[in-house]
Amino acid sequence: MALELVPLTKQQHAKTKLLPNPGFKHVKDEHIAPVLVQEFSRASSEFPIVFVKRNEEELQPVVILGLKPGENLYTDGQRWTGLYIPASVTHHPFALVPSSQNEDELMVAILQGSDLLSEEEGQPLFDDKGEATELLERRKDAMLQQFEMANVTRAFTKTIQELDLFEAQSLNLELNGEKVTINGLHMVNEKKLMDLPAKKVEDLNKRGLLGPIYAHLSSLHQIHRVATKRAELKPAEAPQTEAAEA
Repeated sequence: MALELVPLTKQQHAKTKLLPNPGFKHVKDEHIAPVLVQEFSRASSEFPIVFVKRNEEELQPVVILGLKPGENLYTDGQRWTGLYIPASVTHHPFALVPSSQNEDELMVAILQGSDLLSEEEGQPLFDDKGEATELLERRKDAMLQQFEMANVTRAFTKTIQELDLFEAQSLNLELNGEKVTINGLHMVNEKKLMDLPAKKVEDLNKRGLLGPIYAHLSSLHQIHRVATKRAELKPAEAPQTEAAEA
């Protein structure tokens, strides 16, 4: 069945159940995952945090999970081998989308056709009375919290863009003699940050933005952790890494 994101309703999904231990098949081929600014502190101890284009004008922070597209070194589809799981990974197969009746309102959608869903086994999303189960309510609450944090993350990223602190870079790798380049990465230029006027630095500090910026900068060293992980999983393709301006 083709995957399709559809509104979750008690009429259409009265018998729908979520399978236990769903695993991570939905991200096993994803080499990056979106991350929220509120996650920077924990995520930075394990993953490199970089910024990529969300659209022509916006950037968004992501963690690097693999050293080339289609590669996730933190899951085989079943287990997650890292100590931290980004929030964006945990909500599948649900999503929050604008209501078709009112774009200012949000509604829960579900990825119809996902192999995490069943009508025969698993935890129901609705009870016999058509009310949302505790499982579904917990998922909705978590997604609402993530939505609110995503707005804070966009504001944080926009502030850095307005201060012109980002620098486009590429990650150059050599895998088993093959040179691979990951383009489209953006990172805070530490020199530009240090050259900011004192009042602007003080403003960033008062708004609680300096901590996440430095968490991002310190996280860049974790690229060596990712490279080591790849060397352990695929010894024949142990990479040499080098960051360069794009």
